[in-house]
Amino acid sequence: MTLRATCLTAVAALIAAPALADVNIYTTRQPELIQPVMDAFTEETGIAVNLAFVQEGLVERLRAEGARSPADLVMTVDIANLQQIVDAGVVQPVESEVLTNAIPAELRSPDNLWFALTQRARIVYASKERVADGEITTYEDLASDQWEGRICTRSGTHDYNLALTSAMIAHHGVDYARDWAAGVRENLARKPEGNDRAQVRAIWAGECDISLGNTYYMGLMLSDPEQQEWADSVRIVFPTFEDGGTHINVSGVAMTQSAPNRDEALQLMEWLVSPEAQEIYAEVNNEYPVIDGASPSELVASWGEFQGDRIDLSEIAGHRGEALRVMEEVNFDG
Repeated sequence: MTLRATCLTAVAALIAAPALADVNIYTTRQPELIQPVMDAFTEETGIAVNLAFVQEGLVERLRAEGARSPADLVMTVDIANLQQIVDAGVVQPVESEVLTNAIPAELRSPDNLWFALTQRARIVYASKERVADGEITTYEDLASDQWEGRICTRSGTHDYNLALTSAMIAHHGVDYARDWAAGVRENLARKPEGNDRAQVRAIWAGECDISLGNTYYMGLMLSDPEQQEWADSVRIVFPTFEDGGTHINVSGVAMTQSAPNRDEALQLMEWLVSPEAQEIYAEVNNEYPVIDGASPSELVASWGEFQGDRIDLSEIAGHRGEALRVMEEVNFDG
Protein backbone atom coordinates (compact mmCIF):
# COMPACT_ATOMS: atom_id res chain seq x y z
CA MET A 1 0.00 0.00 0.00
CA THR A 2 1.32 3.44 -0.94
CA LEU A 3 1.76 6.24 1.60
CA ARG A 4 -1.17 8.10 -0.01
CA ALA A 5 -3.42 5.07 0.30
CA THR A 6 -2.40 4.57 3.92
CA CYS A 7 -3.23 8.17 4.78
CA LEU A 8 -6.59 7.98 3.02
CA THR A 9 -7.42 4.81 4.94
CA ALA A 10 -6.56 6.46 8.26
CA VAL A 11 -8.69 9.51 7.44
CA ALA A 12 -11.61 7.29 6.46
CA ALA A 13 -11.32 5.41 9.74
CA LEU A 14 -11.43 8.66 11.70
CA ILE A 15 -14.50 9.84 9.82
CA ALA A 16 -16.25 6.51 10.37
CA ALA A 17 -15.49 6.37 14.10
CA PRO A 18 -18.34 7.85 16.15
CA ALA A 19 -17.40 10.81 18.29
CA LEU A 20 -17.49 10.30 22.03
CA ALA A 21 -20.69 11.73 23.46
CA ASP A 22 -20.88 13.74 26.65
CA VAL A 23 -22.62 12.32 29.72
CA ASN A 24 -25.29 14.59 31.16
CA ILE A 25 -26.14 14.28 34.86
CA TYR A 26 -28.91 15.79 36.95
CA THR A 27 -27.66 15.92 40.52
CA THR A 28 -29.13 17.02 43.84
CA ARG A 29 -25.59 17.15 45.23
CA GLN A 30 -23.67 20.39 44.94
CA PRO A 31 -21.60 20.03 41.72
CA GLU A 32 -18.35 20.85 43.53
CA LEU A 33 -18.84 17.69 45.62
CA ILE A 34 -18.67 15.43 42.59
CA GLN A 35 -16.69 17.50 40.07
CA PRO A 36 -13.28 16.06 41.08
CA VAL A 37 -14.31 12.49 40.31
CA MET A 38 -15.90 13.57 37.01
CA ASP A 39 -12.72 15.40 36.03
CA ALA A 40 -10.73 12.23 36.69
CA PHE A 41 -13.13 10.22 34.49
CA THR A 42 -12.83 12.73 31.65
CA GLU A 43 -9.04 12.72 31.89
CA GLU A 44 -8.96 8.92 31.66
CA THR A 45 -11.60 8.40 28.96
CA GLY A 46 -11.93 11.64 27.02
CA ILE A 47 -15.66 11.68 27.77
CA ALA A 48 -16.90 15.02 29.09
CA VAL A 49 -19.44 15.14 31.92
CA ASN A 50 -22.00 17.93 32.22
CA LEU A 51 -23.50 18.47 35.68
CA ALA A 52 -26.86 20.18 36.19
CA PHE A 53 -27.67 20.96 39.83
CA VAL A 54 -31.38 20.31 40.47
CA GLN A 55 -32.01 21.19 44.09
CA GLU A 56 -35.75 20.55 44.01
CA GLY A 57 -38.29 19.07 41.61
CA LEU A 58 -35.99 16.46 40.08
CA VAL A 59 -38.74 13.91 39.50
CA GLU A 60 -41.13 16.54 38.15
CA ARG A 61 -38.47 17.78 35.72
CA LEU A 62 -37.74 14.30 34.39
CA ARG A 63 -41.45 13.59 33.99
CA ALA A 64 -42.01 16.85 32.13
CA GLU A 65 -39.08 16.25 29.78
CA GLY A 66 -40.00 12.63 29.15
CA ALA A 67 -38.22 10.99 26.23
CA ARG A 68 -36.73 14.37 25.27
CA SER A 69 -34.74 14.68 28.50
CA PRO A 70 -31.03 15.28 27.91
CA ALA A 71 -30.19 13.64 31.24
CA ASP A 72 -28.39 10.30 31.12
CA LEU A 73 -27.95 9.81 34.86
CA VAL A 74 -29.32 11.11 38.14
CA MET A 75 -27.20 11.30 41.28
CA THR A 76 -28.72 11.94 44.69
CA VAL A 77 -28.40 11.14 48.38
CA ASP A 78 -30.55 9.13 50.78
CA ILE A 79 -32.40 5.92 50.02
CA ALA A 80 -35.76 7.72 50.19
CA ASN A 81 -34.80 10.01 47.32
CA LEU A 82 -33.47 7.10 45.27
CA GLN A 83 -36.65 5.13 45.83
CA GLN A 84 -38.80 8.15 44.91
CA ILE A 85 -37.03 8.32 41.56
CA VAL A 86 -37.63 4.61 41.01
CA ASP A 87 -41.30 4.85 42.00
CA ALA A 88 -41.79 7.71 39.54
CA GLY A 89 -40.82 5.42 36.66
CA VAL A 90 -38.21 7.82 35.27
CA VAL A 91 -35.20 5.46 35.41
CA GLN A 92 -34.31 2.18 33.72
CA PRO A 93 -32.62 -1.01 34.93
CA VAL A 94 -28.93 -1.40 34.18
CA GLU A 95 -27.52 -4.87 33.62
CA SER A 96 -23.82 -4.77 34.42
CA GLU A 97 -21.65 -7.47 35.95
CA VAL A 98 -19.14 -4.78 36.87
CA LEU A 99 -21.71 -3.01 39.06
CA THR A 100 -23.30 -6.09 40.60
CA ASN A 101 -19.94 -7.69 41.35
CA ALA A 102 -18.54 -4.53 42.93
CA ILE A 103 -21.48 -3.31 45.02
CA PRO A 104 -22.91 -5.45 47.86
CA ALA A 105 -26.49 -6.58 47.28
CA GLU A 106 -27.88 -4.55 50.19
CA LEU A 107 -26.42 -1.38 48.65
CA ARG A 108 -28.17 -1.62 45.28
CA SER A 109 -31.67 -2.09 43.98
CA PRO A 110 -32.67 -5.75 43.59
CA ASP A 111 -33.94 -4.88 40.11
CA ASN A 112 -30.81 -2.87 39.21
CA LEU A 113 -32.60 0.48 39.11
CA TRP A 114 -30.19 2.28 41.46
CA PHE A 115 -26.68 1.70 42.76
CA ALA A 116 -24.97 3.13 45.85
CA LEU A 117 -21.70 4.98 45.27
CA THR A 118 -20.75 6.12 48.77
CA GLN A 119 -22.08 5.43 52.23
CA ARG A 120 -22.36 7.39 55.46
CA ALA A 121 -23.21 6.21 58.95
CA ARG A 122 -25.89 7.80 61.15
CA ILE A 123 -24.04 8.01 64.41
CA VAL A 124 -24.09 9.69 67.81
CA TYR A 125 -22.06 12.79 68.50
CA ALA A 126 -21.20 12.65 72.22
CA SER A 127 -19.79 15.32 74.50
CA LYS A 128 -16.20 14.53 75.41
CA GLU A 129 -16.75 16.13 78.83
CA ARG A 130 -20.15 14.76 79.85
CA VAL A 131 -20.47 11.34 78.20
CA ALA A 132 -18.17 8.47 79.20
CA ASP A 133 -16.74 5.94 76.76
CA GLY A 134 -19.13 3.03 76.38
CA GLU A 135 -22.05 4.93 77.91
CA ILE A 136 -24.10 4.48 74.76
CA THR A 137 -23.82 1.40 72.55
CA THR A 138 -27.14 0.90 70.71
CA TYR A 139 -29.80 2.98 69.00
CA GLU A 140 -32.32 1.35 71.31
CA ASP A 141 -30.43 2.98 74.23
CA LEU A 142 -31.56 6.41 73.04
CA ALA A 143 -35.00 5.77 74.56
CA SER A 144 -33.51 4.90 77.98
CA ASP A 145 -34.28 7.11 80.98
CA GLN A 146 -30.57 7.80 81.43
CA TRP A 147 -30.74 10.21 78.47
CA GLU A 148 -33.68 12.25 79.77
CA GLY A 149 -33.15 15.87 78.78
CA ARG A 150 -29.79 15.08 77.16
CA ILE A 151 -30.53 14.49 73.44
CA CYS A 152 -30.62 16.96 70.54
CA THR A 153 -31.69 16.11 67.01
CA ARG A 154 -33.07 17.63 63.86
CA SER A 155 -36.70 17.06 62.85
CA GLY A 156 -37.97 13.52 63.24
CA THR A 157 -39.57 13.81 59.79
CA HIS A 158 -36.30 14.64 58.05
CA ASP A 159 -35.20 11.96 55.57
CA TYR A 160 -32.17 11.00 57.67
CA ASN A 161 -34.19 10.36 60.83
CA LEU A 162 -37.01 8.70 58.91
CA ALA A 163 -34.48 6.26 57.47
CA LEU A 164 -33.23 5.45 60.97
CA THR A 165 -36.80 4.93 62.20
CA SER A 166 -37.52 2.78 59.14
CA ALA A 167 -34.52 0.64 60.06
CA MET A 168 -35.88 0.34 63.61
CA ILE A 169 -39.17 -0.90 62.13
CA ALA A 170 -37.27 -3.40 59.98
CA HIS A 171 -35.51 -4.77 63.08
CA HIS A 172 -38.30 -4.69 65.66
CA GLY A 173 -41.65 -3.87 64.06
CA VAL A 174 -43.90 -0.80 64.06
CA ASP A 175 -45.13 -1.04 67.66
CA TYR A 176 -41.61 -1.20 69.06
CA ALA A 177 -40.49 1.66 66.81
CA ARG A 178 -43.41 3.80 68.01
CA ASP A 179 -42.51 3.23 71.66
CA TRP A 180 -38.85 3.91 70.88
CA ALA A 181 -39.63 7.17 69.08
CA ALA A 182 -41.82 8.27 71.99
CA GLY A 183 -39.00 7.46 74.40
CA VAL A 184 -36.47 9.44 72.39
CA ARG A 185 -38.91 12.36 72.24
CA GLU A 186 -39.21 12.32 76.03
CA ASN A 187 -35.41 12.50 76.27
CA LEU A 188 -35.02 15.56 74.06
CA ALA A 189 -33.35 18.58 75.63
CA ARG A 190 -35.16 20.91 73.24
CA LYS A 191 -37.61 20.89 70.36
CA PRO A 192 -36.03 19.47 67.18
CA GLU A 193 -34.58 22.24 65.05
CA GLY A 194 -31.72 22.96 62.68
CA ASN A 195 -29.45 20.57 60.82
CA ASP A 196 -26.99 17.97 62.12
CA ARG A 197 -24.25 20.53 62.68
CA ALA A 198 -26.63 22.67 64.76
CA GLN A 199 -26.99 19.76 67.16
CA VAL A 200 -23.23 19.56 67.66
CA ARG A 201 -23.18 23.27 68.31
CA ALA A 202 -25.84 22.70 71.00
CA ILE A 203 -23.60 20.07 72.64
CA TRP A 204 -20.69 22.54 72.58
CA ALA A 205 -22.98 25.16 74.16
CA GLY A 206 -24.03 22.76 76.92
CA GLU A 207 -27.67 22.46 75.82
CA CYS A 208 -27.47 18.68 75.43
CA ASP A 209 -24.97 15.84 75.74
CA ILE A 210 -25.55 13.71 72.64
CA SER A 211 -27.04 14.14 69.20
CA LEU A 212 -27.81 12.16 66.08
CA GLY A 213 -25.87 13.03 62.95
CA ASN A 214 -24.21 11.76 59.80
CA THR A 215 -20.49 11.04 59.93
CA TYR A 216 -19.48 13.42 57.12
CA TYR A 217 -20.60 16.46 59.10
CA MET A 218 -17.52 16.02 61.27
CA GLY A 219 -15.36 16.62 58.21
CA LEU A 220 -17.40 19.66 57.24
CA MET A 221 -17.11 21.17 60.72
CA LEU A 222 -13.38 20.56 60.94
CA SER A 223 -12.88 22.37 57.62
CA ASP A 224 -14.78 25.46 58.83
CA PRO A 225 -12.80 27.71 61.22
CA GLU A 226 -16.03 28.88 62.87
CA GLN A 227 -17.14 25.30 63.57
CA GLN A 228 -13.89 23.56 64.53
CA GLU A 229 -14.51 24.26 68.21
CA TRP A 230 -17.89 22.52 67.97
CA ALA A 231 -16.28 19.48 66.37
CA ASP A 232 -13.52 19.37 68.97
CA SER A 233 -16.10 19.22 71.77
CA VAL A 234 -17.50 15.86 70.64
CA ARG A 235 -16.43 12.38 69.60
CA ILE A 236 -18.11 10.01 67.18
CA VAL A 237 -19.82 6.94 68.60
CA PHE A 238 -20.98 4.15 66.27
CA PRO A 239 -24.11 2.66 67.88
CA THR A 240 -25.60 -0.55 66.53
CA PHE A 241 -29.02 -2.12 66.54
CA GLU A 242 -29.28 -4.79 69.23
CA ASP A 243 -29.52 -7.45 66.52
CA GLY A 244 -27.58 -5.70 63.78
CA GLY A 245 -24.94 -3.16 62.87
CA THR A 246 -24.57 0.60 62.51
CA HIS A 247 -27.24 2.30 60.43
CA ILE A 248 -25.96 3.50 57.07
CA ASN A 249 -27.37 5.53 54.20
CA VAL A 250 -25.98 6.22 50.77
CA SER A 251 -25.47 8.47 47.82
CA GLY A 252 -26.37 6.74 44.59
CA VAL A 253 -26.83 6.82 40.84
CA ALA A 254 -29.50 5.69 38.39
CA MET A 255 -29.85 5.79 34.60
CA THR A 256 -32.77 7.78 33.21
CA GLN A 257 -35.39 6.30 30.91
CA SER A 258 -34.28 8.64 28.10
CA ALA A 259 -30.47 8.30 28.48
CA PRO A 260 -29.52 9.62 25.02
CA ASN A 261 -25.88 8.65 25.64
CA ARG A 262 -26.44 5.28 27.26
CA ASP A 263 -23.13 3.64 26.38
CA GLU A 264 -21.03 6.49 27.74
CA ALA A 265 -23.30 6.76 30.80
CA LEU A 266 -22.82 3.06 31.55
CA GLN A 267 -19.06 3.48 31.14
CA LEU A 268 -19.17 6.25 33.76
CA MET A 269 -21.31 4.19 36.15
CA GLU A 270 -18.86 1.31 35.95
CA TRP A 271 -15.88 3.61 36.35
CA LEU A 272 -17.43 5.10 39.50
CA VAL A 273 -17.05 1.74 41.27
CA SER A 274 -13.35 1.47 40.47
CA PRO A 275 -11.00 1.83 43.48
CA GLU A 276 -9.59 5.08 42.07
CA ALA A 277 -13.00 6.72 41.66
CA GLN A 278 -14.30 5.40 44.96
CA GLU A 279 -11.41 6.89 46.90
CA ILE A 280 -11.67 10.28 45.16
CA TYR A 281 -15.44 10.50 45.63
CA ALA A 282 -15.38 9.32 49.23
CA GLU A 283 -12.52 11.62 50.23
CA VAL A 284 -14.04 14.76 48.74
CA ASN A 285 -17.30 14.12 50.62
CA ASN A 286 -15.89 12.65 53.85
CA GLU A 287 -17.84 9.46 53.17
CA TYR A 288 -17.07 5.75 52.96
CA PRO A 289 -16.52 3.75 49.73
CA VAL A 290 -19.02 1.02 48.91
CA ILE A 291 -16.56 -1.47 47.42
CA ASP A 292 -13.94 -3.73 48.94
CA GLY A 293 -10.42 -2.63 48.09
CA ALA A 294 -11.08 1.12 48.37
CA SER A 295 -10.05 2.95 51.52
CA PRO A 296 -11.64 5.94 53.23
CA SER A 297 -9.60 9.09 53.65
CA GLU A 298 -7.15 9.34 56.53
CA LEU A 299 -9.52 11.71 58.33
CA VAL A 300 -12.55 9.45 57.95
CA ALA A 301 -10.53 6.40 58.99
CA SER A 302 -9.48 8.24 62.16
CA TRP A 303 -13.08 8.24 63.37
CA GLY A 304 -12.92 4.49 63.94
CA GLU A 305 -14.24 1.32 62.37
CA PHE A 306 -17.79 0.04 62.38
CA GLN A 307 -19.84 -2.83 61.01
CA GLY A 308 -22.62 -1.56 58.79
CA ASP A 309 -26.11 -2.91 59.28
CA ARG A 310 -27.00 -5.64 56.80
CA ILE A 311 -30.68 -4.74 56.42
CA ASP A 312 -31.37 -4.18 52.73
CA LEU A 313 -31.80 -0.48 51.96
CA SER A 314 -34.75 -1.28 49.72
CA GLU A 315 -36.51 -2.75 52.75
CA ILE A 316 -35.75 0.40 54.73
CA ALA A 317 -37.20 2.52 51.92
CA GLY A 318 -40.32 0.36 52.01
CA HIS A 319 -40.96 1.30 55.66
CA ARG A 320 -40.70 5.04 55.11
CA GLY A 321 -44.46 5.64 55.13
CA GLU A 322 -44.81 3.75 58.41
CA ALA A 323 -41.88 5.68 59.88
CA LEU A 324 -43.51 8.99 59.00
CA ARG A 325 -46.77 7.91 60.66
CA VAL A 326 -44.83 6.85 63.77
CA MET A 327 -43.18 10.27 64.06
CA GLU A 328 -46.51 12.03 63.57
CA GLU A 329 -48.32 9.78 66.07
CA VAL A 330 -45.80 10.48 68.84
CA ASN A 331 -45.71 14.19 67.91
CA PHE A 332 -41.93 13.97 67.77
CA ASP A 333 -41.44 17.57 66.63
CA GLY A 334 -44.17 19.02 68.87
